[in-house]
Amino acid sequence: MIKEIEAKVLLTPNRAPDAWFGVRYGMNIYRGCQHQCIYCDSRSECYQIEDFRDVLVKVNAIELLRRELRSKRARCVIGTGSMSDPYTPAEKEYGLTRQALEAIAEYGFGVHITTKSDLVARDAEILRQINRFHASIAFTLTTTDDELARQLEPGAPLPSQRLEAMRAVAGSGVIVGTMMMPILPFIEDDEANIAAIVEKTHEAGGSFVVGGLGMTLRDRQRAYYYRELDRLFPGLRPQYQRSFGERYGCPARNARALEAFFNEQCARHGLSTQMVRRSAGAEPAQLPLF
Repeated sequence: MIKEIEAKVLLTPNRAPDAWFGVRYGMNIYRGCQHQCIYCDSRSECYQIEDFRDVLVKVNAIELLRRELRSKRARCVIGTGSMSDPYTPAEKEYGLTRQALEAIAEYGFGVHITTKSDLVARDAEILRQINRFHASIAFTLTTTDDELARQLEPGAPLPSQRLEAMRAVAGSGVIVGTMMMPILPFIEDDEANIAAIVEKTHEAGGSFVVGGLGMTLRDRQRAYYYRELDRLFPGLRPQYQRSFGERYGCPARNARALEAFFNEQCARHGLSTQMVRRSAGAEPAQLPLF
């Protein structure tokens, strides 16, 4: 269900630019997500989303954004996609992410987008304008297998469609790459899957792959994920319970060896394992994580 709401603020400050993508302010125009990925941590109680099947649309988002951008004394990078995909299907109707990007371009700020959607390619020209300061996109890919993705990410565009969008946006000069997380234990944590993600990112013009070999589970999200495992992968739940119990962090099998393999694959294809960024017309440079 889609519900329209009015927000009081839109931009959430970080104490310092975040270590992964250099984001100074977070922006979420939508809450909840129609992609309904079975592993999404945003179902957890701490995020206070009563029903994750609902999508809350902040209909006054653009008015708030313009007011808040005018009040900022220094340009910086605004990030979107951490809590809800900015290109959830409701964006086709509301167009608020596109309008937000137009405002960001007008005021000379930068943007980093994390998405599972190919709809971002629609806004390639606006992103090219923003890239005079900085624009980057991380396409989330946990697998390149479209059939597996239909099970794990039932409402999201297929990985093949995201990779086509990555190729299209890379052609406009915007920095693009992959957010390779989560990697689900016992389902996606093998060398063939990791190699395919890295290779396909390279072929689509990506410059980085930021990896996370494992997943998180807590409270409501653990219960939901286990129900989905029982439905989609009967017999797999007990392996999770034996391996992880009530732990929040659930690492991939043979995580250390898999990380070494991942780093080797990225080096082979000339991809950074950290975000790269361009600022004020400079050439892309690796952004240190720490």
